[in-house]
Amino acid sequence: MRILHTSDWHIGRTFHGNSTMDALADVLGALTAQVRTHAVDVVVVAGDVFDSATPSGPAYTLLGDALVALHGTGAKVIVTSGNHDSAARLGFQARLLRDGIHVLTDPLAIGTPVTVADADGPVHFFGIPYLEPAIVRQHWPEGDSEGRQLRTQAQTMAHAMDLVRTGMQQHEGRSVAIAHCFAAGVDATAGLEREVRQGGLDVVPLSVFDGPDYVALGHIHGRQQLSERVRYAGAPLHYSFGEQHKPRGSWLIELDAAGLASAEWLDLPVPRRLVTLTGALDEILSADNVEAHAADWVCAVYTDALPQTEPMRRLRESYPHCAMVQHQPAVTAEHAERSYADRLRTAVSDSERIEAFLEHVRAGQGATERESELIREVLDESLRAEALV
Repeated sequence: MRILHTSDWHIGRTFHGNSTMDALADVLGALTAQVRTHAVDVVVVAGDVFDSATPSGPAYTLLGDALVALHGTGAKVIVTSGNHDSAARLGFQARLLRDGIHVLTDPLAIGTPVTVADADGPVHFFGIPYLEPAIVRQHWPEGDSEGRQLRTQAQTMAHAMDLVRTGMQQHEGRSVAIAHCFAAGVDATAGLEREVRQGGLDVVPLSVFDGPDYVALGHIHGRQQLSERVRYAGAPLHYSFGEQHKPRGSWLIELDAAGLASAEWLDLPVPRRLVTLTGALDEILSADNVEAHAADWVCAVYTDALPQTEPMRRLRESYPHCAMVQHQPAVTAEHAERSYADRLRTAVSDSERIEAFLEHVRAGQGATERESELIREVLDESLRAEALV
């Protein structure tokens, strides 16, 4: 059996104020073509289908179009809800969908699999929707197998996987678990979801996922292999500049009669590249840079000592898709060892205090010659005014 593992579509998310709907539609079209090319039997979407609990009309349209296209390849489709989805809204569609498309959002149905058979027998897919302990513990007031109340993500996911393993005992054959969480061992540079907390309470130990032949995870936006059988597929689009160097794609998983046989990464196209350009503003605007990156999403980090006038306007004249600009002047070593407060305490005149302030806010760059003249004029005028009182 061939399974395509994808996740974190985030339909409806914007990229620095720009819609991603058209780009995502193109990428999901490419994903559908891969499903057809590789004769995929089951497509698994591991949560965060929508970016919002209240998706817009076009977001529903895009999801419907994508599911119908995937179903048209002959593949079964299994979708779970994530922390961004409204399980109720996503689950509402489950009754309206055609045979072969399954939307799993009910915590009480975790131990009941969707079963798909091939020549080697049945494969049982156990869908675990995103489980917020404070919300779902009402379903299991008796707590976990040891009677402990479910207070953390790790405890809640461990209980869910206990339900999966119980379901596996009741359904003979191979098995796949689908979950949306932050698992231990994730590389922090892989593109962490914006709400992911890395404290111990929200980290799910890898051992929790023991049992199934394959575990398809969502929640992390970068490709990750935590073990041979536990993986993240990541998001199909780049949703932040922090993800720009991470590949986009999905895992093609193959199960044989004994279980997991192989895992192959399938790259997806990147509709518009992301690039971060760092240097003086004039350098960023150089002809070579513009020629190379005019069509890209651009994050410009300019290092000029002083803030430049209307940098975004100037950048967008050359880079129509400049999405972000940051001023990060190079810090000079001259004042690195003395704090701003120290310099203020040792300043004996108003001009020295102003100079210390300017050096502080300009990362070591004090007043220019013309600014010094203006400062002296203002201070002199102030002294003359005080003398007349």
